[in-house]
Amino acid sequence: MAKYSYQARNPSGAMQSGQLEAPDQSSAAQILLNRNLIPVSIEPFAEPKEASSWRQWLEPKVGLEELSIFARQMYSLTKSGIPILRAITGLAESTASKRMAATLEDVNEQLERGRNLSSAMHQHPKVFSPLFVSVVHVGENTGKLDDAFRLLSQYLEREQETRRQIKAATRYPTFVLIAIVIALIIINLYVIPAFSGMFAKLGAELPPVTRFLIAMSDLFLYQWHWLLAGVIGLVWGMKRYLNSETGRLNWDRRKLKLYALGSIFERALLSRFARSFSMMITAGVPLTHALNLVADAVDNSYVAKRILEMRRNIEKGESLTRVCISSGLFTPLVLQMINVGEETGRVDELLTDVADFYEREVEYDLRTLTAKIEPLLIAVVAVMVAVLALGIFTPMWGLMSAYRGGG
Repeated sequence: MAKYSYQARNPSGAMQSGQLEAPDQSSAAQILLNRNLIPVSIEPFAEPKEASSWRQWLEPKVGLEELSIFARQMYSLTKSGIPILRAITGLAESTASKRMAATLEDVNEQLERGRNLSSAMHQHPKVFSPLFVSVVHVGENTGKLDDAFRLLSQYLEREQETRRQIKAATRYPTFVLIAIVIALIIINLYVIPAFSGMFAKLGAELPPVTRFLIAMSDLFLYQWHWLLAGVIGLVWGMKRYLNSETGRLNWDRRKLKLYALGSIFERALLSRFARSFSMMITAGVPLTHALNLVADAVDNSYVAKRILEMRRNIEKGESLTRVCISSGLFTPLVLQMINVGEETGRVDELLTDVADFYEREVEYDLRTLTAKIEPLLIAVVAVMVAVLALGIFTPMWGLMSAYRGGG
């Protein structure tokens, strides 16, 4: 289905704007009429392109921390009754991020020209995600903008904490892998050439392991430009493949099956799904539109594909519980909680419980991650030491045996 941007008037005459999906413009108009909105304009939706300059390449991107602080400050300011224009101006002057300051200044200019806050934010997709903009849009239309920013700040803080935990858990394995690579380079550049020269002078017959080590060292010493070109080509090819639709889908599916890390990725994604879906329902976003936004928020094309299938099944009239079962994404315990939430009308509350459940699982997995990866790292180091020892000491033992036999 195509995506359209619209402007329409509600029963009280106030102007509203937003986006929706429909087969054509006539269907989009009918959808608006069903929502008690009178269409004013319906145009094909074009993703806005943010203006770029050489300065933006040098400035750091707006991270979760800046967005979380911005949402928390906007919640406090709007709850206190401070006008939006004044709040945005004050935050633009006080923020430490130059890119965030420039973005807020542009938002402020658009507000002065008569745009609403969500439309102004929508012009900066690299800073404000569609999920962020949609929650703000709902908050504007319901008169609960402070609650919208409160929900966003809570969501961003949770997301930030999860990412911190993942970084902390993967720091040790990353350092070990870097140390292994550095040791491999030093051995090939300095250690093996010294023994290679000694073996060549003695004219000893070398075993296959030693010949392999010498060939690898020669590759580092004399064919390093081909090696470098191969590494660059491999990285470029992988990046191009992962940026393609098929490559991204395959990688996103396979990384959920990785040893020790797959379950963490999966549960973190499901926690993000439940948390963002709960926030959208609490904010009052329609169910199908909420699933569209959540599919973007999970940042995994494989899981997003499953979520969009859930949305299509809901459009066919199936219940939320049934589409969650058919997706195959959730555990029986979570499915039971969603079922109870649907029956009691408290889906948002129980989805929050689902998010808490998965976050506890992720936290436990992250605490035990080092213990799971350590045996694998030890095995890698042991194989390296064994190959190096066999390659260097086996010829020396052969030479010593020949010397003793000759004596």
